[in-house]
Amino acid sequence: MFLTIVINIDPNLFQIGPLLITWHGVFSVLGILAAARLGLWLLAKDNIDVSRGADGVTWMVLLGLVGARALYVWENFKLFSGQLPHIFYITEGGISQWGGLFGAILGAYVWARRAHFSFWKVIDAGGPAAMIGLAVGRIGDVINGEHHGTPTNQPWGVEYVNPSTLGQPGDVVHPEVAYEMVLTLGLLALLLPFHQRLKAKLPDGAAGLIYLGLYGVGRFWLSYFRTDPAIVYGLRQAQLASLLMSVVAVVAIPILIRRARAPKPAVALAPMESIQPEAVAVSTETAEVTQQADGVNQRSGRRRRRRRRAAEDPEEAETT
Repeated sequence: MFLTIVINIDPNLFQIGPLLITWHGVFSVLGILAAARLGLWLLAKDNIDVSRGADGVTWMVLLGLVGARALYVWENFKLFSGQLPHIFYITEGGISQWGGLFGAILGAYVWARRAHFSFWKVIDAGGPAAMIGLAVGRIGDVINGEHHGTPTNQPWGVEYVNPSTLGQPGDVVHPEVAYEMVLTLGLLALLLPFHQRLKAKLPDGAAGLIYLGLYGVGRFWLSYFRTDPAIVYGLRQAQLASLLMSVVAVVAIPILIRRARAPKPAVALAPMESIQPEAVAVSTETAEVTQQADGVNQRSGRRRRRRRRAAEDPEEAETT
């Protein structure tokens, strides 16, 4: 294949004691930073105080890591049979992208509740933020070859040859994670320039769900280029999660639009017996002061009119 890309890069950068630094880890951190930067910038444009945005990023990163590990363990539970403590050895690798996204959404909800602003505004900012974060993070996946692609007979493909690679040495396969990078960057290029227009025309949350829903559709299709095992009905874990995200978007967006267009309920007047005596006294005093001011204004007006007539007709003034 004349467009085959040969990758001969060690997936491991260096090791400090028990801590192994990998390309995957480095670009995962850079992806989180890129997502946080774009997300907080969009929130600020939406009149949200992001002076304590580090709190929100912390919640989303922590719960995102928990979700990413939990979904991976659920999918590959047989790997941990007889060695359950290894569930918590996250440095050994093994996280799920969709688990991270769902965990980050839960973290956004916790942050919004604690900070007392709209969770749906965070979703609006989180949609494009997730796309840039995934695009940057996938660079590490391309280097280490961790996510195995299916063999390809197309003019293009990728071949991993490094002795330490996590890829498939000797096979030319679909660069599926590179396809995902194209998908996320394409969604950003298509939607981000019109993000504020979407925000102006749609209720809070709808714009962000468009990003996530379209990504779910694309990710569902791209999963067929992976060798991941099927979970149920011939569908892979990533496909089930993608389907869930797309269904949530399709269902939630019309609900948000319908709620935004619903007439606002009229404000009910409080019954007289519920009005406190102190409030009645204050209202009475205010009314008396207003009446006195009106009386003063009326007398002042009559004096001005008499002076004006006197200047015009002195005889009439003497008679008055």
